[in-house]
Amino acid sequence: MIWKIVAIGEPSLDFARRGIDDYLQRLRGFGKVETCFVRSGPRAPDKALELSGGHFRIVLDERGRLFSSRDFAAAIQNWENRSIPRCALLVGGADGWDDSVRARADLLWSLSPLTLQHEMALLLALEQIYRSATIKAGLPYHRD
Repeated sequence: MIWKIVAIGEPSLDFARRGIDDYLQRLRGFGKVETCFVRSGPRAPDKALELSGGHFRIVLDERGRLFSSRDFAAAIQNWENRSIPRCALLVGGADGWDDSVRARADLLWSLSPLTLQHEMALLLALEQIYRSATIKAGLPYHRD
């Protein structure tokens, strides 16, 4: 699976930036990962949609589907079995996404019923994508 991470705003919290960089590096051991940080503003949603064109779009949104880690790994495996080679993870800014982006999502994914700061949401999503890769590879990172 090829991943494209499209996030509004570059991470400014030092600890979040370090964690994001760590999980991006780990993910590169499982395949190609590209990151695109889009400047916040009125055109950001259009730019995010443009950058994620041709990909299976996973949009982080509080209204989205909740997964267990194993279920998320199974969903990724299902997409791969359906010959979906590229996924784009779209992470909104402080105000989240508007209806135009949610309507173009292939999947709305909620990490938690809690409202999460957007840099924390990106870090948590990357950790779950990495966890899914290790589950699919049979590595001992995930424990039930």
